[in-house]
Amino acid sequence: MNFTFRQLKTFEAVARQLSFTRAAEELFLTQPAVSMQVRQLEENVGLPLFEHMGRRIDLTDAGRVLHGFAQRINEIVAEADEVLEGMKGLRRGQLRVSVASTANHFATRLLADFSRQFPEVAITLDVTNRETLLKQLDSNETDVVIMGEPPSDMDLEAEPFMENPLVAIASPEHPLCGEESIPLARLAKERFVLREQGSGTRGAIARFFEQHGQTLRTGMEMSANEAIKQAVEAGLGLGIVSLHTLELELEAKRIAVLRAEGFPILRDWYMVHRRGKRSTPVTQAFHDYVLAEAARHVRLPSGYSASGG
Repeated sequence: MNFTFRQLKTFEAVARQLSFTRAAEELFLTQPAVSMQVRQLEENVGLPLFEHMGRRIDLTDAGRVLHGFAQRINEIVAEADEVLEGMKGLRRGQLRVSVASTANHFATRLLADFSRQFPEVAITLDVTNRETLLKQLDSNETDVVIMGEPPSDMDLEAEPFMENPLVAIASPEHPLCGEESIPLARLAKERFVLREQGSGTRGAIARFFEQHGQTLRTGMEMSANEAIKQAVEAGLGLGIVSLHTLELELEAKRIAVLRAEGFPILRDWYMVHRRGKRSTPVTQAFHDYVLAEAARHVRLPSGYSASGG
C-alpha cells in the first residue's frame, strides 16, 4: 500500500468521530479536503473503508482493521514527538492535560501557575466527563489525566495527590440545615440530585450508601456539577458533591453543607496516565509541581476543611 501519513491521520479522525464534519473541525480542514484524503486512501488500499447509510457512516471490516493500525501509528508518532521535544529541555514542549469536570476549579489554577513558571510550554486543557477521560487514556490522546479513582481493569498508573471530600449539600432553607448530627437513615429518606450513571462521584456515593445498608433515592440526574448545585439551590433536592467545587456558593451562602453521619465521604484526586508511557521533562515537571503545589490552589471557605467540618 502506498498511502501518506496525512491520509492515515485524516482517516483516523473520521473513524473515531464517525463524522466527516467533526473530523474536519478537529483537523482544521474543509470537509471536501477530508473527503478527498479518505477517498485517496481507499483507492490506495483497494477496499472501501466506510459504509454510508443516509447521513450516517460506519466502518467496514477493512476500515475497522485499518483504524486499529492507524491508532497505533499515531501513538508512536506522538511518542517520538514527545521524546524529541523532551530532549530540548523545558524551554519548549507540549503538555496535554485532561481533567474531570469536578476537578476544573483547582486544575485551572494549577495550570495557570505552572504556565507562568514555564511560559514556553504549550498547554492543552480538556475538561470533560469520566467516560471521555478513559477513552483518551485508552487511545493515548493525553499526557496526564486528573480525576477521581480510576478503574482497576485498565492498564494505568495512578498516583493520589490530594484528598477529595464529598459532602452532602442542601438549600439553606431546607429543614435539615442547622442540625448537628443527621443520621444517615434520615438523610436517605430525602431525594437527591446526582450525577449520571457512570460518573466516578456517582459510583462512590452509591457504594457508600450500600455499605451502610441504605438505599439512595434519586430525584434527578445531571451531567454536570454546576447543574447539580443550581438544582439544590433551587430546592429540587439534596446533592453530594466535592467540597472543592463549593467555594463561591458557600461564601455567598447560597448552599449549605449538611452535618450528616459518615460525611464527608473521603476520596482522593489522582494523576493518571497509561502504564509504560514515556515521561518527558515537561510531564515530569508537571507531575512534581502537582505533588508539591496542588493543596495550595484549593480554596475553601473559612470554617471548612478537606477532612471534614
